[in-house]
Amino acid sequence: MTYLMQAEERLSRLRARMAETDTDLVVLGPSSHMAWLTGLNPHGDERPVMLLVTAEHAGFLMPALNAAMAQEITQLPLFTWTDDDGPRAALDALLDASDARRSGLSVVLDETMRADFALLLLDNLDSPRRRFTEDTVGLLRTLKDKDEAARIKAAHLLNDAAVAAAFAALKPGMTEAQVVELIEAHYKANGAATAFCSVCFGGNGAFPHHHPGATTLGENMAVLIDTGCVLDGYPSDMTRCCWFGPDPDAEFLKVRDLVEAAVQAALAAAKPGALACAVDAAARDVITEGGYGDRFLHRTGHGLGIDIHEPPYITGTSETPLAIGNVFSIEPGIYLEGKFGLRLEEIVILREDGPEIFSELPRL
Repeated sequence: MTYLMQAEERLSRLRARMAETDTDLVVLGPSSHMAWLTGLNPHGDERPVMLLVTAEHAGFLMPALNAAMAQEITQLPLFTWTDDDGPRAALDALLDASDARRSGLSVVLDETMRADFALLLLDNLDSPRRRFTEDTVGLLRTLKDKDEAARIKAAHLLNDAAVAAAFAALKPGMTEAQVVELIEAHYKANGAATAFCSVCFGGNGAFPHHHPGATTLGENMAVLIDTGCVLDGYPSDMTRCCWFGPDPDAEFLKVRDLVEAAVQAALAAAKPGALACAVDAAARDVITEGGYGDRFLHRTGHGLGIDIHEPPYITGTSETPLAIGNVFSIEPGIYLEGKFGLRLEEIVILREDGPEIFSELPRL
């Protein structure tokens, strides 16, 4: 399928969803929503850029200086404006072409859009009823197709190789930052960009969002690597841990086995139709019963797609039913200040019979 065909197919799916949700108008800013729907990811600055979609029309409000680039990617009409003229006349023309002047339109707004863009639009509508994208574009993005799944898989296989190489290269005296450099070099050599990279030695692993630095590796120390790359537009995300040295700490081994059991429980609970909170509870209950419930400091998972963090979120309060095609993380952890942190993370895609793990690197 060509990208233009893919964009047409996604626009058709969005319009079907708009009909199901009684939505008159969807408005997207320069964002991953726009990139997913159209393939266009225009430069985002203070110049208003919007995509307006109705049942019969779709078009862009576009600064003239970005128009030539946009026309190479999309066949949708561009309503252009210059810095000298400003966007109002072009927006008026786009609203007229979209038949968006009717009172009381049901409007979906991109929640990631700049507030001034959103207000510019809303100030030109007559008593709109507005909400965000969770039941339209957001919902469709959670249902990954074969192409998206293949890209996510490829990113994870590259990530596997980078992480395996990093663990193999560990030696006393290395800094966290040096390990980051090794991983990032592996990504670059294989055509990928770094999405993020956290390397934690010893007690630094007890901080879930530790920024790696000059801490050096010594004998008999815990190592946590949480990293991901972006390949062909889609990211990977994975966490692995090890004990560096011949004498693993007894509590580290206990915690490792407990976190692995929590991963297994969450995998078993993740079925089509299961609530996200039930998957979180499955992992959390294992850790709580093991005596470390207050040391599991975060949710069990997050969705992954064009964005590393996107719906569905696997939290204790989310009653979102999981669906075939959802991609999300399962990443319970236990964090012991002054000692170590241990998290094991997999990204999975939900199939009819349960979750399929993208990574092929063993957890233990």
